[in-house]
This record gives sequence, structure tokens and C-alpha cells, in this order.
Amino acid sequence: MKLKVERFRHGEDDTVGRLFIDGKLFCYTLEDEKRAVKVPGETRIPDGTYKIKLRTEGNFHIRYSNRFGLGFHKGMLHLQDVPGFEYILIHCGNIDDDTAGCILVGEELIIGSKNSSLVKSQAAYEKIYLPVRDALIRDEEVTIEIISL
Repeated sequence: MKLKVERFRHGEDDTVGRLFIDGKLFCYTLEDEKRAVKVPGETRIPDGTYKIKLRTEGNFHIRYSNRFGLGFHKGMLHLQDVPGFEYILIHCGNIDDDTAGCILVGEELIIGSKNSSLVKSQAAYEKIYLPVRDALIRDEEVTIEIISL
């Protein structure tokens, strides 16, 4: 399975993109802004292609297990081997304050003059999580390519 994020708006405080799964548009994304020098928790990850695995440790995993239930949630979508970053996840959130380098997802996008925000984040997360989770459970390779337009 191949996910792709096309970053198309590079704002002062955030980055907005579209997330595709196997060529089909699924939702919008929101990340921190690009910086020449990384600021922990305030910088988006570099363009590139990364494997995704399920992460079954940490606070996010515990919170999402409680939020979605163990029948649905089998682990966080965790990007592997991101240079200079650790624990990069795909998760729910609405504004850049909700991310610390991770990728947020939403069904709708509101573009502001300085900041953008996502709407219906949980619905988007549920929509993308199921096919990705199922592919990972089947032991398929899942990758995400991130490009800046």
C-alpha cells in the first residue's frame, strides 16, 4: 500500500497537504512549518518516502486505545526512520498546536491568512486508519511518500 502526501501550502506557521492512498484522495493534512534549522516539536519532517508500522507503546497508543476501543485501534500509524525525528505519527488534530512534527488529518480544510485548520479530523482518521491498519495486519509493506509542490 502506498500513501502519498502532497504538500501544497507552505504557511508561516503550518503546512497543508492532501493525503492519497493508492492514488485515491482520502483527506487533507496539516503539519508544522518548514524550518532551515529544526526546532523540536515545531518543524515538519523532510520530504521523502518512509515505511509505516504500528506502534503499540506510548501515550498516544494508550489514549487512542481508550478513545477508539481495542477492536478498532491496533496501534498508532508510525513513520519509520525519519532523519532527525522520532515518533512521527499520523493522528487526529485540528491546528498546528496539535502536532509536534506529526501529520494531522481532516476531511475539510479552512485556510486562513496566517494559519489553517482541519475539520472532521476524527472522521478522516477513521477513514484512513482502517485500510492502513488492515494492510499492516496482513503484513503488507505500507509506505508514505511526502512531497512539497
